[in-house]
Amino acid sequence: MDRLNAGQRVVIVIAIGIALAALGLFLTKLGSPRSGWHAYPPLTRGFWRPGTGLPAWLRLIIWLGLTGIWACASIVLLRPTTPGSGGPQQNP
Repeated sequence: MDRLNAGQRVVIVIAIGIALAALGLFLTKLGSPRSGWHAYPPLTRGFWRPGTGLPAWLRLIIWLGLTGIWACASIVLLRPTTPGSGGPQQNP
């Protein structure tokens, strides 16, 4: 990680955010009813309720978890680098 410059780290953080957003959309859409032309109301007798099959609290937990993962990854990637052994240096 120390070989990456600040711009490269920002690009990685953004890429991780996009990947986690795609994963979140996939996870929150699991169990959702499929809609389309076959569910057009005049052609069917059934009623398709909009939304997903997951309860709202579970979708909230998924999004909060993925946001926490992104925040932790951002903290690790964007922390300031210290010269020398890689550890924090203390002034005497």
